[in-house]
Amino acid sequence: MIVKSKLLKQISDNYPNFFRKDLEKFLNIFLNEIMSSLNRGERVEFRGFGTFSSRTQKSRISRNPRTGEKVHTPQKKTIHFKMAKELFTKLNDDQK
Repeated sequence: MIVKSKLLKQISDNYPNFFRKDLEKFLNIFLNEIMSSLNRGERVEFRGFGTFSSRTQKSRISRNPRTGEKVHTPQKKTIHFKMAKELFTKLNDDQK
């Protein structure tokens, strides 16, 4: 698993000419733009990596597994990721 601070460290190690605070600002802008695009219902595509899109999950009656009680689950947005073919082949070719 990679967290934001670890990603920022890797970026700053690869680009030592940039200040860490500038790279952190860039990363925050980048991630915020992805989140706001998904919030607006737009699709975010990274060529060779994959696409992110938001989908609406309908409201439903679900069940509490502990008590068996029926619970109303409201409508909500979820994020869907579809892997690009390039990433798929790279992941699967490395296992051979």
